[in-house]
Amino acid sequence: MALGDSMTEGLWDLDPQEPSRTRGWADLLATTLSRRRMDSGLEPLHYANLAVRGRLLGQIIDEQLPTALELRPELVSLVGAGNDILRPGVDIDALVHRLEDAVTELRAAGIDVLLATGVDPVASPVIRATRGRVGVYNAYVWTVARRHGAHVLDVWGARSLRDWRMWADDRIHLTTEGHARVAQAALVALGQHPDDQAWDDPLAPLPQEAFGERLRGNVDWLRQYAYPWARRRLRGRSSGDARHPKIPELTPLHPTAPDHEEHA
Repeated sequence: MALGDSMTEGLWDLDPQEPSRTRGWADLLATTLSRRRMDSGLEPLHYANLAVRGRLLGQIIDEQLPTALELRPELVSLVGAGNDILRPGVDIDALVHRLEDAVTELRAAGIDVLLATGVDPVASPVIRATRGRVGVYNAYVWTVARRHGAHVLDVWGARSLRDWRMWADDRIHLTTEGHARVAQAALVALGQHPDDQAWDDPLAPLPQEAFGERLRGNVDWLRQYAYPWARRRLRGRSSGDARHPKIPELTPLHPTAPDHEEHA
């Protein structure tokens, strides 16, 4: 069962079999695990994805955690806090206390937990202002995981994700290829072998972008994405308002093709 925000919902990664539906790293991970189960003669994996874009960590815990505790799946991914950390006044200590309380409840119920670090925003001209907050949050994530025996998806350490070609035009959400690589990183975090041994290899470098072109790109990003986000925040609105989880119930997965073939 996947809990979280837009990253886990799979924003900008459209399902090739159903283009009106998002997919994302968590769906890809579940599909791979289900295929491996079936290849070994077991029943398909049952999967739910309760993630909704725009959710803060507290909302994820309040709205999604009770369903996980009620249904008691074997594994829950709890990935969030990115929307919180973007806010200058965020209290990282309070954030992590909530995260640890949620992990404690899940582990007490006998559920394995997959957490994730935040991505390193060092390459972003604006969002890198949050790098210190992300780093502190990540340190806590590793501590919480060690204390409670949880797994950690190390997004911060993924070299391949430092390439802008892995990120959508909004510079906050992953492309299809970015989601595919995070799914491979999640397999590694769970102690599984990746389908693609080169999943974390950096892409071939591109020619240096001219200063004027880079400046125009930054201005376009501020106008098309940063400004609308700030307006929604000032109005107390979210991109996830009135949205519901895309896979609200545990559903059997019957994979038709390996994920790396789908992305080929």
